[in-house]
Amino acid sequence: MFKDICMVQNIKDLKVFLDEKVAQYNNPTFIELDPIQIPHSYTTKEDIEISGFLSAIISWGNRTSIIKNAKRMMGYMGDSPYDFILNHNYRHLKQMDGFVHRTFNSDDLLTFIEGLKHLYKGKNGLEGIFVKYQTIDSLQPAIHELKKEFFNIPHLGRTRKHLPDPMTGSAAKKINMFLRWMVRRDDRGVDFGLWKSISPSLLSCPLDVHSGNVARRLGLLTRKQSDAKAVAELDARLREFDPADPVKYDFALFGLGVFEHF
Repeated sequence: MFKDICMVQNIKDLKVFLDEKVAQYNNPTFIELDPIQIPHSYTTKEDIEISGFLSAIISWGNRTSIIKNAKRMMGYMGDSPYDFILNHNYRHLKQMDGFVHRTFNSDDLLTFIEGLKHLYKGKNGLEGIFVKYQTIDSLQPAIHELKKEFFNIPHLGRTRKHLPDPMTGSAAKKINMFLRWMVRRDDRGVDFGLWKSISPSLLSCPLDVHSGNVARRLGLLTRKQSDAKAVAELDARLREFDPADPVKYDFALFGLGVFEHF
């Protein structure tokens, strides 16, 4: 690790180093060990969106457990998440009793299913919310609007914590990761680039403890907390390197932190 730090300090252009790490980790082998493998199991737009969203929502903790429980959720839905969201009945929902991933339990899952049904039956789906509320330079206000609309149904108060809101200070890592999956487009085969009406330039880095620590060691981030203000600071720095596709550097920060223990 010391050798890596010294190497970065001696590189005149940090962008060169980060671009190399993006190329190293932004490839199909990344899919094999990441929750993005779940939406990659599907081919239709809505199935990819819904499976990706639910997988992202439970993406904290051990990745093996995340993938296992995401597959379990899809199994409940007969591996047809869009059809299930629109057409499920009480008998279908009953089979989910006992599901749990850390603090996300079957009651939370049922609420998320109803929230998604609300969006896909009346709000043009997940993409519709982000297209409607995107601003000229950010998708973070749209995440806030998503939470408002998503919970415009009967729900348990405890479930609200599972949909983060950057307007209340959250880094909203899970939703920013989901947005990267849906919006980023290149020829590397990892991110989907399904949502053509949203520019990748608006994406924010999915910031967590690991990527935040790497960013601080590289001098990209000074804020100690990994919160919404830190996301804004890191976004500004990454947009200096590539304003059209700043969040490609998530691959570099993630790879350095998880695989190289930078």
